[in-house]
Amino acid sequence: MEDIRDIIDACISGDNRAHEKLYRMLAPKMYGVCLRYAKDADEARDNLQDGFVTVFTKLRDFRHEGSFEGWVRRIMVNVSLDRYRKNQPLLFVNELRAHDVATHEEEAMANLPVEDLVRTIRELPPQYKMVFNLYVFEGLSHQEIGKQLGITESTSKSNLSRAREILRQKLESQYGEMKKNRRYST
Repeated sequence: MEDIRDIIDACISGDNRAHEKLYRMLAPKMYGVCLRYAKDADEARDNLQDGFVTVFTKLRDFRHEGSFEGWVRRIMVNVSLDRYRKNQPLLFVNELRAHDVATHEEEAMANLPVEDLVRTIRELPPQYKMVFNLYVFEGLSHQEIGKQLGITESTSKSNLSRAREILRQKLESQYGEMKKNRRYST
């Protein structure tokens, strides 16, 4: 298998086959990243395309410190967030309700088919989806999310809490019968 550093160097020197190889290597996974932040598949494909334009433009900036895939992933997230900000202003909830604490969504999510979980997350209101994705999938802190989205740390916490509550409610309604059946079968 060809070393990623060799592929990157070939891309920098203008080798179109290396560009294609790098794209084919990373596009499926990065499309999944873009899809989490997009309103639909068309927007995800646009984000992927724009993201790879940025990757190829900035390849010289990659210092081979850390994961190249992680570096590309960060670009895809930033491109997706930039497009979202341009197309739709974010409206955030500022209060943290006392009962909106961490729920048991992890248990419910563990038993769901991945497609159902992704669809349910994509159905979240946009402001909650952004915070949820950045916190859960990108591993950002509330302080980092606040800086990324131009909101306060408490607003980020509140939006994550609301996202979890909405997910819990949706998952309970979708899979309530499955849960009942499990309870009665034990």
